[in-house]
Amino acid sequence: MTLAFYLDKGASLGPDAPCLTLCGESMSYGEVVGLSHAVARALRRSGVAPGDKVGILSANHPTSFACVFGIARTGAVWCPINPRNAAGENAELLDLIDCTTLLFQPAFDDLVAEIAPQLPSLVTLVRLGESDGTAIGLDDWLAAAPDDDLVTDDDPVDDGPVDDVVALVGTGGTTGRPKGVMLTDRNLQTMTSVVLMRYPFEGRPRYLALAPLTHAAGVLCFPIMALGGEIVVMDHPDVGEFLDLVARHGITHTFLPPTLIYMVLSHESLDATDLSSLQCFWYGAAPISTSRLAEALRRIGPMAQLFGQSEAPMMISTLSPAEHRRPDGSIHHERLASAGFPSPLVTVAILDEDGVAVPAGERGEVCVRGPLVMAGYYRNPEATAAASTHGWHHTGDIGFLADDGLLHIVDRAKDMIITGGFNVYSAEVEQALMAHDAVRDCAVVGLPDDKWGERVTAVVLLHDGAAPTAEELTAFVKTRIGSVKAPKQIEVWPDLPRSTVGKILKTDIRSALSAQ
Repeated sequence: MTLAFYLDKGASLGPDAPCLTLCGESMSYGEVVGLSHAVARALRRSGVAPGDKVGILSANHPTSFACVFGIARTGAVWCPINPRNAAGENAELLDLIDCTTLLFQPAFDDLVAEIAPQLPSLVTLVRLGESDGTAIGLDDWLAAAPDDDLVTDDDPVDDGPVDDVVALVGTGGTTGRPKGVMLTDRNLQTMTSVVLMRYPFEGRPRYLALAPLTHAAGVLCFPIMALGGEIVVMDHPDVGEFLDLVARHGITHTFLPPTLIYMVLSHESLDATDLSSLQCFWYGAAPISTSRLAEALRRIGPMAQLFGQSEAPMMISTLSPAEHRRPDGSIHHERLASAGFPSPLVTVAILDEDGVAVPAGERGEVCVRGPLVMAGYYRNPEATAAASTHGWHHTGDIGFLADDGLLHIVDRAKDMIITGGFNVYSAEVEQALMAHDAVRDCAVVGLPDDKWGERVTAVVLLHDGAAPTAEELTAFVKTRIGSVKAPKQIEVWPDLPRSTVGKILKTDIRSALSAQ
């Protein structure tokens, strides 16, 4: 089984059914299958062998995503490259993973021209458009591949060992040199199985992909395809269009990170939009405000949590739409601050620094075992060993398991603040700030302080027209979590620095505040 299995399974349920849709135009399952075979033939003609690394540099687009399955049919490794990364970061990642072939959209001609000369391993450039002076166009590349080299379902490469590496995912370079996460077919089978076990699917799903297909939105396509569902692709972020597409296509499933969910909740069209088709609105990739989540449950409907990371994709723990509510239909507020229940195919433990499991309710590092966990970091045995001490994968998150089995994430280990001898978890302070009606988003960091050791410092992004004082916000937090944890410094910024996948960059915030 390779990644092509999910596409082929969907095609077996109806080759004429819509598979990938953009701007009202659809590619059927049969058409995507045909394109994937053509891509596989072209890759082989270009010298790509099983295990070679093939990158895709593209915004969300059906053709780009269809190429993923052609890569899989050759036994090559899919390397999703985030187009919003800086040129240097993408060059460093492509060099790290020994990428031999890069498929890219014409919109990134300048980026490719800048980084390609730095990459001696990169021998084939395929432009997902017309040929130009430096790269062959997709149609010309496909036409050069002879039909008698067709990859069939009986080809042994198309049915490889489940522990073959099928994807190499960059972790991002926000804290140093990026790492390449080696994901096997078993990892993605496990992720897909958990999705199908833990979330509602009635009839053929229709999935709306606004978040980048290079990340969570992409791997969530695999269970959708296994059920013969339609994937409606958005090639640019637009919350108004997102809401319109949900209603127009009768979208049943979608995923957004919290930042975009806050924008949906603030959009003037939300309450007038028909969202009745939604079965499952996934959120994850960053902590979410419990007050805004409760609002989303009231105004959007079937919210569904997922918690994971590139090294254990998506499904370490889950909370289904039904589990957000009590049997009488009321919101289960006590669960909203959790990361859900550990997934059926995953073992979760909270370990201390010696690798010993701590009792329920006590805090430690969230560690994971099972077939969801990566094969390791590519060409980085030191980082692999550090992440897998004591026989567990270490997530770097601090959390606890409650008596009812729910997993709670309280902070990233590196974001814990020690102030006045007390451990303060930034996520707890952020939740308290986000409960204030004026706060749209925020980030809490620790800064050096002569008196406290570190002082709790908050940067807030306010709703339009809101103008609370720092003293007012501090008093508000004190009433919820006490004076020790309340910020000693609050700054109002017009925006918060974010990574290319929407995560707040606390390193940049610390640097900016320190420079002041």
